[in-house]
Amino acid sequence: MLYGADYNPEQWPERVWDDDVRLMKRASVTTVSLGIFSWSRLQPAPGVWDFTWLDTVIGKLHAAGIGVNLATATASPPPWMSIEHPDTLATDENGATYWHGSRQHYSPASKTYRRLAAELVTRLAARYARHPGVVMWHVNNEYGCHLPVEYSPAAQEAFREWLLWRYRSIEALNEAWGTAFWSQRYGEWAQVMPPLKAPYSRNPAQLLDYQRFMSDMWLECYLAERDIIRAAGATQPISTNMMGAFKPANYADWAQHIDVITDDCYPDPQDPHRVRNTAFQRDLMRSLKRGTPWLLMEQATDAVNWRPTNPSKQPGQLAAETAQSVGRGADGIFYFQWRQSRAGSEKFHSAMLPHAGTRTRTWQEASTLGADLAALPDLPPPGDDASVALVFDWENWWAIENPDHPATLDYLSLIREWYGAFHRRGVQVDIVPPEKIDARYRLAVAPFLYLIRDETPLITFVENGGVLLTGPFSDVVDAQDRFCDGGFLTRLGPVLGVGVEDFRPLPPPVRQQVAERAGETVVEDDAGTGGGDRTSVSFASGEAGFGATYFAEALWADDAQVVATFTDGPSAGRPALTRREHGQAGGQGWYVATMPDPTGLDAIATRLLEEVGIPSAPLPEGVETARRGDVLTVINHGSLPVSVTFDGTDLRTGEVFGTRELAPQGFAFIRR
Repeated sequence: MLYGADYNPEQWPERVWDDDVRLMKRASVTTVSLGIFSWSRLQPAPGVWDFTWLDTVIGKLHAAGIGVNLATATASPPPWMSIEHPDTLATDENGATYWHGSRQHYSPASKTYRRLAAELVTRLAARYARHPGVVMWHVNNEYGCHLPVEYSPAAQEAFREWLLWRYRSIEALNEAWGTAFWSQRYGEWAQVMPPLKAPYSRNPAQLLDYQRFMSDMWLECYLAERDIIRAAGATQPISTNMMGAFKPANYADWAQHIDVITDDCYPDPQDPHRVRNTAFQRDLMRSLKRGTPWLLMEQATDAVNWRPTNPSKQPGQLAAETAQSVGRGADGIFYFQWRQSRAGSEKFHSAMLPHAGTRTRTWQEASTLGADLAALPDLPPPGDDASVALVFDWENWWAIENPDHPATLDYLSLIREWYGAFHRRGVQVDIVPPEKIDARYRLAVAPFLYLIRDETPLITFVENGGVLLTGPFSDVVDAQDRFCDGGFLTRLGPVLGVGVEDFRPLPPPVRQQVAERAGETVVEDDAGTGGGDRTSVSFASGEAGFGATYFAEALWADDAQVVATFTDGPSAGRPALTRREHGQAGGQGWYVATMPDPTGLDAIATRLLEEVGIPSAPLPEGVETARRGDVLTVINHGSLPVSVTFDGTDLRTGEVFGTRELAPQGFAFIRR
C-alpha cells in the first residue's frame, strides 16, 4: 500500500528538506509526487537548466527509502514562455487571451508548447529514467482542469487537421454535421471554425466534435510525453492524474494508454450525497481498468480552499473516506499536499503537515492512518466482483447536455441517482461505456442512452441471456447526433419490444434549499434528497405507486409485457415500465419511460436484482459495503454507532468478525 503526498520542496529553503524527510518517515510515507509545478525552477530562462536541487531532493528521499513519483512539470509553463512565445497561450470563445499568473494557461494544440514541453521531458527522462529512487512517472497534472476548452489560433488549425483525419473530405463533414441547415455548408477546410461566439444556437454536431477534439488534444499531450519517457529507457509505470467523472476528458478512451489509473477526489463535507458520489467516483476509476488496482493520487487531509465555505472534516472522516477507496480497489493513498504552502492561492488548503505542526489533529490522523495502512496484509486486486454494469458514457454526456433538447438534463446527476439505488443495497456495480457490456455481467442498466455508436454489444448481451434496462430518452440519435430513419428506438426497439411516439417532457423536479454557504443559496433536485412532492405525474405497478420526473414518454408496447402504467399526466394509461423476454437463453429487455423517484428506483432495482438472482437488502442508514476479491469493506459514515453482522475474519485483528458495533466513521476489512 503506497502512502504519501505531493511534495513541493521548491517552495521551501533547503534547510527544511531534511526535516521533511524525517517527518515523512514518522508519518509512514512511502512515496511522494515530486516536481509537479516546478518548470520555472527547472528552466528559469530559455536554454538555462537547473537540476541540482532536484538531484538533491531525490537523493535524500531515496536514502530514506521514500520513492518518487516524478512529474514532468509541464502543467504550468513559466512566465518567460508567455512573453517569448505568445502562440502557446490559450484563448476563450471571444478571442481573449489567458495569461500566466495562474496555471494551465497554455493551448494543448500549440506546436510550440509541445516542442518546449518535449525538451523539458527529454532532459528529465534522460537524467532520471534509470534512477533507483524514481518508482513512477507523473505526466503533467489534471489535464483540462481549469481550461477544459479553448479556441486559440493553434486550436483552430489543429481542429481542421483533426476533422480531416476523422472525415477525409469536406463533403463527408457537411453530411455528418447536417450543414444544409441554416446555410452552414462549407466549401473548403479554411472555412471551418471551432464553435466560437455566435448569436444563437450553434450546430450540435459541431459542438459534440469539438468536445471530442479537446479530449483528444489533452490525450495527445500525454502520449507525447509518455513516449519520450519510454524512449529514454524508463520501465516505471507512467500515469496522469484524473478527476473522477470529469466531463471534458473521455477517460474511458484514455485508460488503455495509461499504466495505472490515478485519481484526485475532494468530497464536499456539506454535500448530502457525499458518500454515494465518492463511491461512484471510486467505482468509476476501478472500472476504467477492470481487475487492476488504482491509486488515489490526491485527496485533502482536512479543509480545501476553493469553495464558498471550507469546513473541516469530522473526526475519523479522513480514515473512513480512505477505507472507501481501499475497499473499492485503491492500492495507494496520497494527499495534496505534504507541507502546507506558506504563499500562493492554495495556502489555506490543508496538508499532511499543517502550519501548526505535529500537534494538530490533522497530522495525528494522517500519521495514524499511514501506520494502519502499512500494517495491512496484501489485498487482492479488484477482480470481477460486480455482476451489475451501469452504463456511463462521455459522448452521451456531451451530446445529451447540448442545448435545444426537449428537456434540460444533468446527465451525471441522473446516472448517480441510478447508482444510488444499488449502492443503498450494497450491490457492487461496474461503471462502463456500452461497448464494455459483456457476458461477465448478469444485469446492465443503461438509462439516458441518447446517443448510440454501436448497438451490437447491448443486443448481444440480451441474446446471450443478460437482463438489460434502458430508457428514457434513449436510442434517439447516431454517433453524429442525427436522427435515425424510422423514428426513435429504431435499433434497440426490437429487443425491448417497444417504440416511442413522443418524449412528453415534464416540468423540472421541485427544487429545495439544502444549505446556506457564505450567503449563497444552494438548491438541489429533491430527486437527490429522497423526499418532497415532485410533480403531479406518477406511475404504478399493482398497488405500488411512484413519482415520475423529466419525461412521461408516450410508449407503444408492441411486443412487451406492461409492468407499470402512468396513472396521470400527459401519458396517463400508457406503459411506464415494460419487460420483454428474449430467446432460449432467458435474456430480458426492460424499458422505463420516465426517471423514477428514489422509491421507484429502489423498487425497480430490487425487481431487476431478483430477476438475475443477485441477493440484496437495504443497508442501515449511513452504512456502505464494497467487495474486493474475498475482502469485504464495511464503513459507517453516519453520526451514530451501528450494529452490523458479517461472516469472516477481521483483516486487521485476525478475529472472527460476527456481530459488531461500528462507531461513527468506523470501518472494517473482512476476509470472507
